[in-house]
Amino acid sequence: QVLLVESGGGLVQPGGSLRLSCAASGFTFSTYWLYWFRQAPGKGLEWVSSILPGGGITYYADFVKGRFTISRDNAKNTLYLQMNSLKSEDTAVDYCANDRRGNSRGQGTQVTVSS
Repeated sequence: QVLLVESGGGLVQPGGSLRLSCAASGFTFSTYWLYWFRQAPGKGLEWVSSILPGGGITYYADFVKGRFTISRDNAKNTLYLQMNSLKSEDTAVDYCANDRRGNSRGQGTQVTVSS
């Protein structure tokens, strides 16, 4: 079955950076669109970014455009999210998924942006 394991979260000051990773198994990684979502405290699941199977085309929510970069390594079955210029409003649990609704997401990784 699909297994997605997110890692790389932590506590960072405003303006700082984090790199999230998502290790995938149980499906043919290189043929799937992949997604990052997040869920802030008290809010619903929110789409952040998407990447096509080949990695050459990416999409971003307006609130992260220019700050976050999604990428993938199909040889390692791993998805990444480079997060720069982090803001307090980026505090959330971040998830990866291989479906556009996020139903396949893993347990998530906590990102906390605070001074």
